[in-house]
Amino acid sequence: MSRPDLLARLALASEERARNGLLRRMRTITAIDGAHVVIDGRRLRNFASNDYLGLAAHPLVREAMTRAAARWGVGATAAHLLGGHRDEHEQLEHELAQWTGRSDALLFSSGYMANLGVMQTVLEPRAICVQDKLNHVCLLDGAHLSGARLKRYRHLDVDSARRQLEGDAELPALIASDGVFSMDGDIAPLRELSDLAAQQHASLMIDDAHGIGVLGADGAGSLREAGLDEQQVPILMATLGKALGVCAAFVAGPKALVDGLRQFARTQIYTTAMPPALAAAIRAALRLARDDHERRARLHARVAQFRAGAEQLGLTLIASRTPIQPLLVGDSEQALALAQELEAAGFFVPAIRPPTVPADSARLRITLSASHEEADVAALLDAMAGITRKLRIYHPGMASQ
Repeated sequence: MSRPDLLARLALASEERARNGLLRRMRTITAIDGAHVVIDGRRLRNFASNDYLGLAAHPLVREAMTRAAARWGVGATAAHLLGGHRDEHEQLEHELAQWTGRSDALLFSSGYMANLGVMQTVLEPRAICVQDKLNHVCLLDGAHLSGARLKRYRHLDVDSARRQLEGDAELPALIASDGVFSMDGDIAPLRELSDLAAQQHASLMIDDAHGIGVLGADGAGSLREAGLDEQQVPILMATLGKALGVCAAFVAGPKALVDGLRQFARTQIYTTAMPPALAAAIRAALRLARDDHERRARLHARVAQFRAGAEQLGLTLIASRTPIQPLLVGDSEQALALAQELEAAGFFVPAIRPPTVPADSARLRITLSASHEEADVAALLDAMAGITRKLRIYHPGMASQ
C-alpha cells in the first residue's frame, strides 16, 4: 500500500477551490501614489488598503526610517533577548504603553505571532477560551495551538458568551474578541464584555488591529473610546501595519503580563527582532497618529460621505462607523464580477469570498483612508451605481442595513 502524497492532496484542494470560483491570486502593485496604485500597467484608485491614516508614505515616517537605517543598518541581527533589542525598540515599547494607557508593552513581528504568543503563554490545556465567531483567524489558531478548549459565541452576543462561560464555571477562562472586526467593520460590545469578564472571573483580551489609530481620544483605539483600562481589559494586542502604515505588532497590559510574555512567549523569544529602522519609522507614525487630529477627522469625513452616498443608492452595507465598509453581495461569482467591473472602471476593490468570510456572504471590503479626497469617494459611488444596476445585484429602493 503506497503512502498518500501530501503535495498531490494540496494540488487537488487547489483545483477544487478553482472549480468553485474561490481560487485566490496575487496581484502585483508596481507603483503607488497616495490613494492610487498601478496594477498591470493601469493606475487605479485604491479602496483596498488598511493604511487608514495615509501614513505609509508620509515624509516624516520615511525620513525616520532612513536616518535609523544609516545609524543601525537594516537588520537587528539577533533575537531581542540575545542582543537584537536596540534603543529604538525600547523607546517604541515605552511610547506604545503610554499611548494606550498601559503599564508596559512588548513588540512582536506580526499580529498573528502576537496572538499566538499570548495564548500559548496565558492559556493552559484545562482552560477555556471563549471567542466571538467572527474573530480573526489568528485568535482562533492561538486558542487551538494553546491546547485550551475553544468555545465560540454568536457574533456580538454577550448573552451567548455568558452561556459558554457558565457551563465551565470552575475552569480558568479567557474571553477574546476583535475590537473592530476586520471583515465587517463593526465594533465589539467592549464594556459589556468587560462586565461579563468581571462577573465570571475571566480575563479579557482584545485584538485592536483595526481600531488603533482610528478610534478613541488621540487615536488610542477602541478600548480608549470605551473608557476601559488595563484592570478591565488586561490584554491588549494591536498591529502597526494598518492605521500606522508600517508593520509588526505589540501587546500591552500590566507588568505581570508583559514580563511573563518576555519569559514564555515563544513567538517573540525565538525570532529575530524587527529592524531598528522599522521601529524608528513606527515611532514617527505613532506621533502622527496620536497628534494629527485633523487627519483622523478627514478619515471619518470620508467614511460618513461614503455611507451617506451608499444609502442614497440603496446599497446594502453592514452597520459600521469605521474605515471598513463591506458591501454585501452574497454570491461569490457576483462579488467577483462586481470587483472586475470596478477595476475596469479604474477602482481597485477586490472581492472577499469564502473561506475568508462565511458561505453566502461574499462582499467587497471597501476601505476608506485619509488619503482619499471627496472626489475619489464620489467617483467610486458613481461607478458602483452604474455597475450594480448593470449586474442586477441590487434593486431600486433597497435600504442599507
